[in-house]
Amino acid sequence: MRRLTISIFLITFTLNLCAAAKDETVAELKSRFESARPENRPELAIQIAQHQLRNADKLYSDGNVEQAAAAVADIVTYSEKAQDAATQTKKHLKDIEIDVRKMAEKLRDIKRTLAFEDQAPVEQAIRRLEDIRTTLLKEMFAKDTKKEKK
Repeated sequence: MRRLTISIFLITFTLNLCAAAKDETVAELKSRFESARPENRPELAIQIAQHQLRNADKLYSDGNVEQAAAAVADIVTYSEKAQDAATQTKKHLKDIEIDVRKMAEKLRDIKRTLAFEDQAPVEQAIRRLEDIRTTLLKEMFAKDTKKEKK
C-alpha cells in the first residue's frame, strides 16, 4: 500500500512539473538555462528556441516584423547554445540536431509568407541553423581518433 501511495505521489509530482514547464515564459526559461546543470542545458536551450519560433510565427502573422526578427535572432542564439552544451557534454546530440532541422523547416515555411524585404533575417537564421546541424552531425559521426591510434 505504501509503495502504491509513493508511486501515485511521484506520478502526480511529475505531471505537475510537466504542466508547469509548458506554462513557463521565455524569460523564466532563460533564467533557468543560466543556472542549469550542463547536461540539462541542451534541452532548455532548445525549449527556448522552439518557444521563440512560435512567438516569431505569431508576430509575423500579426505584422510585428521588428519583434519577430528579434525572436528569430533568439532562435539562432539558443540553438547555438544548445549545440555548444550538447557538444560539451556529448549528450542529446541527435535530439538537438532533429529539433534544429524541424525549426529550420518551419522557418522556411514562415519565410514563404513574408514580403521580400522581411525575408533576410529569416534566411540568415535558416543558414545558421543548417550550419549548426552540420556541426552536430560531424560531432555525432566523428571517429574517435584516440581509439583509432590503438
